[in-house]
Amino acid sequence: MPEVIFNGPDGRLEGRYHKSKQADAPIAIVLHPHPLHGGNMNNRIVYIMYNAFVERGFSVLRFNFRGVGRSQGVFDNGVGELSDAAYAFDWVQQFNTNSPYCWIGGYSFGALIAMQLMMRRPEIDGFVAVSPPAGTEDFSFLAPCPSSGIIVHGDTDEHVPPEAVKKLAQKLDGQKNIAVEYSLIKGADHFYQDRFDSLTTEIGTYLDKLQVLEPDGQANEKKRA
Repeated sequence: MPEVIFNGPDGRLEGRYHKSKQADAPIAIVLHPHPLHGGNMNNRIVYIMYNAFVERGFSVLRFNFRGVGRSQGVFDNGVGELSDAAYAFDWVQQFNTNSPYCWIGGYSFGALIAMQLMMRRPEIDGFVAVSPPAGTEDFSFLAPCPSSGIIVHGDTDEHVPPEAVKKLAQKLDGQKNIAVEYSLIKGADHFYQDRFDSLTTEIGTYLDKLQVLEPDGQANEKKRA
């Protein structure tokens, strides 16, 4: 899990990158929660998503948004952070030019940025969004939603109403040629205290169901979301 430093739009960005041993592996980036509330790339939930992709043969990057850890710059209310994510995605792509498909993951604020990036990058084939802030942020930009994915949420989330997230998932799932699963984890709050195992299982089960890799490790594009 080597540390990497790469150029962002407003200075250097700090990340952790796993290069898959698979030939022509798919790629993924994972985005962390709100920088002003302690969010960083070492967040436990971010790591769970990161590791889920690693275990399934992806080349994966997680990184700190501007102003977090050793990443340069200052918080930019989501605008700059979206640019950071785009630069991070470019960085991964330049080392994986033969990647058959790309995924994105994000938790809370990171889920919002991930879905915004998905609208700008048509090569993103699927997403994992954990606790997207549907109660406070406007997700109407997902019209239409360009890729399928899964939204995971806790049924005791005190920060984001489960009903708002369910409504978002249903709206996206109703769009043509798009399948968005909604997984509600019982007993989980916004931080998934004592529910990390359940979260790991939900994400892993979803990725396994898609069979994004064949048993020999080669990408199967027919099974991508």
